[in-house]
Amino acid sequence: MLKVRAPAKLTVSLRVSGVRADGYHELEAEMVSLSLADELVIEEGGRGLVVEAEPWIRAGGLPPPDDNLIGRALAACGRRAAVTLAKRIPVGAGLGGGSADAAAILRWAGVTDPALAAGLGADVPFCVVGGRARVGGVGERVSALGYVRTDYLLLLPPFGVDTAAVYRAWDDEPNHDGPNELAAAAVVTEPRLAAWRDALGDLAGRAPCLAGSGSTWFVEGGPDEAGTEDAPELRLRGEAARLVRVHTVPAGWEGD
Repeated sequence: MLKVRAPAKLTVSLRVSGVRADGYHELEAEMVSLSLADELVIEEGGRGLVVEAEPWIRAGGLPPPDDNLIGRALAACGRRAAVTLAKRIPVGAGLGGGSADAAAILRWAGVTDPALAAGLGADVPFCVVGGRARVGGVGERVSALGYVRTDYLLLLPPFGVDTAAVYRAWDDEPNHDGPNELAAAAVVTEPRLAAWRDALGDLAGRAPCLAGSGSTWFVEGGPDEAGTEDAPELRLRGEAARLVRVHTVPAGWEGD
């Protein structure tokens, strides 16, 4: 039995560099691993997935036991295990939670083949490497960069965003503005994102960036107003978004 961490990934910058004939989008991005992480307890030779999560995580949906990236990763590397997943990265938040979990399985199994990892998902190759890196192609090209400790404030809205729908919106109206070229398409796909962006901007005193295809907004550092540093949530029109302070972590991180 082994316990492993699966750090969330944060896409600090993202440019859509092209669209392949098969419809997949090629990207140029910088990604970092975060101290927000799922935790997997892996028992080799067993079967099944048990997911443990707080109510606010469950409300956003959980990976189905019979169709999830953990099971696919085990099958891809020819291993069998029972896995208990403590889910802390919300689903559909643009933080690569499922990819991080799959990458944790590949690392446990000693599998580092980027092509195999990319076959599971575009973010999986980076999550296998971890730390800080430039990512290209459809995620399979990962070039490690030196670790830099950076603090971020994340705003996690009470809903996720469909990544495929965001890319379809970008195809309909390509946008090359800002540090994340998917941000405008994400707001078109899920208009509620705009209000949460503005709310975080008002709180932090700076313009937020979108994490990947959303739904997470983030700012470097955190809010400037005294007394807001430990606020657990932000409320807007009767809904609550989680505020989570995190920092980047180096490759191979297994906890502070």
